[in-house]
Amino acid sequence: MTHIPKIQVEMHKQDYISKLWELLRTQPATAPQVVRATDEDHGDYMVESLDLDYAGTIIRGFLTRPKATGRHPAMLYAHAHGRRYDIGARELLDGRAALRGPLGPVFARAGFVTLCIDMPCFGARASISEDALVKQTLWRGSTVMGQMLSELSGALSYLCARPDVDAERIGAFGISMGATHAYMLAGLDARIKAVAHLCCYADFETLIELDHHDLHGHYLTIPGFSHATSVGQIAGLIAPRPQLICNGADDPLTPPSAVTRAYKETEAAYQASGSPENLRYIAYPDTGHTETDAMRDEVMAFFATHLGQAKRLTGVRGAGRRPRASPAAAAHRP
Repeated sequence: MTHIPKIQVEMHKQDYISKLWELLRTQPATAPQVVRATDEDHGDYMVESLDLDYAGTIIRGFLTRPKATGRHPAMLYAHAHGRRYDIGARELLDGRAALRGPLGPVFARAGFVTLCIDMPCFGARASISEDALVKQTLWRGSTVMGQMLSELSGALSYLCARPDVDAERIGAFGISMGATHAYMLAGLDARIKAVAHLCCYADFETLIELDHHDLHGHYLTIPGFSHATSVGQIAGLIAPRPQLICNGADDPLTPPSAVTRAYKETEAAYQASGSPENLRYIAYPDTGHTETDAMRDEVMAFFATHLGQAKRLTGVRGAGRRPRASPAAAAHRP
């Protein structure tokens, strides 16, 4: 087999990423400006309520952080959908039905600065319906998914610039829609050093074949997606950086054959990068579209390993041991 120099591989990856942004019909947003910030003391952690100015559009955000001074690892938290347009970024503080409880306080107590912002048509931006937003965005030549990823990229830039954040130790997390945002942005942006995502990793074309695609939201409408790329390929762009994928084995949004097709492509990318140990997939038996206690244990162990206070992740092979599988989980290659 002909050896391809690493610099050529990276050049090809960057060209591919540029084409994906073109497919999304947008570009990464610059870091927003903070126009309002208030602090609340919650005993053993702090909560910041933020209004962020994205070139004239004010977006609400919430941030949890430890009380300790110094630079901390950070988390870009992408909220879920669940047809709960009223929740948005408050998921970080209040949780939702699919979660075991809010993760903002949990991440703060573990030493992470964590930011979540409202996505279009969610939270404080729920004055327009998802259907209306998707139509108007497509008619104007863009995509809602592109807008979402662009705004999250701007939020990532904001996190990187904070004096209390170590920009070399930033992760991404999400469940459901937030999972899709987390792995897609991590594929597009190498500033995310590790990513864990729950309950939304599945090949889109297989979902169509199984007639499961309509279980997903309209925000995912990206013209030409299946002709240009795939979920497995985008998640593969994260290699060699650590990636944890958790699904419920009985989740209709992630049927086994759709997971298998995606995972083959993602796994191939990790094999090619020489870092297969940095990709981990766990299917939880008798579990649907929901987080479990075992999932949360895996997620927290994963981030402690790869982004914790004693860890300086550089994105090279062998950047930390793999977390031990929970006894309640069936860890396997799909």
